[in-house]
Amino acid sequence: MTDFPSNTIRVKNCSSCGTSFNCGDTPEGSKCWCNDFPPIFTPSEVVGCLCSNCFKISCSSKIDEYVATITPKNAIQNKAKDLPKTTNLVDGIDYYIENGNYVFKAFFHLKRGHCCTNGCRHCPYGFKK
Repeated sequence: MTDFPSNTIRVKNCSSCGTSFNCGDTPEGSKCWCNDFPPIFTPSEVVGCLCSNCFKISCSSKIDEYVATITPKNAIQNKAKDLPKTTNLVDGIDYYIENGNYVFKAFFHLKRGHCCTNGCRHCPYGFKK
């Protein structure tokens, strides 16, 4: 395996779809696109790196599997609340847009770690208005 200097952009091919993509941090200090995604899993069924689209699909699938295990009773103790806090929201993972409005998904609420008592559509804590 070749050692690459840090802060170097490399061109890789997605192990799922074959698309080429840039990977790595820039010399100016910008972080790789993959840093926008939650550090929650290693895609075990994938060998090699994924492009942003395939990574998003894989990440979303893993998150949906995790969210399916959450009940209002165990939501407060969920592991998502312990993830590093970020200001970057990812479309399709944290929210989706419906009729021009942001609709926050259960994973977004789980990362917050508590119920806001606003009666959110995807409230994993079981709050209903």
